[in-house]
Amino acid sequence: MRPDAELLAFWLADLVLAQSLRWPRPLPLLMAQVFGPAFRAEAGGGKRIRPGEKGFERAVCLALVQAAADACRLATELSRRAEKLMAVAPRLRAKGAADVIFLLLNEDAVSGSLTTKNLSRFAARRLFERLQQLDVVRELSGRTSFRLFGL
Repeated sequence: MRPDAELLAFWLADLVLAQSLRWPRPLPLLMAQVFGPAFRAEAGGGKRIRPGEKGFERAVCLALVQAAADACRLATELSRRAEKLMAVAPRLRAKGAADVIFLLLNEDAVSGSLTTKNLSRFAARRLFERLQQLDVVRELSGRTSFRLFGL
């Protein structure tokens, strides 16, 4: 009924799915696939299948399957990286390293200029450089002035 609310509808579909499966939090499964190959028309031309069009239900099912597979791959990769970070943790000598490791394990991204009670901005920069050398964190922002790190 409202083409401008299509993305909101996909977000709500993810919310309804999470509630019906009794998940503690919704995952952006359909939202992550809205512009993916599952919603592209077979005829080509770059046209996207919209709600109400022929093949939309099939596209939703394919998108959910693809999103679930992508989420499982991502969870496996993050689990592997978290285990690697935990294995490296005892070798870190910085006083605030435990705080940084806690944040890396619990947040999506951590600022490279993080300051804590035990860690100055410069010490944080050195710690993140060391963690990058050990290949346990990735630089996510791609910028030199303000860097974000994560698993």
